Amino acid sequence: MNNTDFNINNYVWEGKNVLIAEDIMSNYNFLRLLLKKSKVNVLWVENGRDAIDTVLNNDTIDLVLLDINLPLLNGYEVVKQIKAKKPDLPVIAQTAYALGGDREKSIAAGCDDYVSKPISISVLLKKIDAFLGKK
Repeated sequence: MNNTDFNINNYVWEGKNVLIAEDIMSNYNFLRLLLKKSKVNVLWVENGRDAIDTVLNNDTIDLVLLDINLPLLNGYEVVKQIKAKKPDLPVIAQTAYALGGDREKSIAAGCDDYVSKPISISVLLKKIDAFLGKK
């Protein structure tokens, strides 16, 4: 994780809501602690079905951080179902399986952007800010 080329204080998304769809608690805790300083509200689900249900039943979500390797439904299926109902909701895919073509596959499935694990803090914050900073 590269954390030397950014200032967390430059990213403030107070009043915004981010859904983290992540089945590994340590990954979720990393993201939650990282985003805490930005004053964003964080919601968490651990599987694909809950991700879809949460998004479709909550109109206050501003962005989804979506792990591709989720239980019950994988991230590719999750983003397809989310985008079918909420095409303008930004979804950033994240995967530990950073193989050639993963970014393209994520974008083709409907994700708006992509980060590979281990996550670069500065890259993730810039990608989130591209969506939340302009609203």
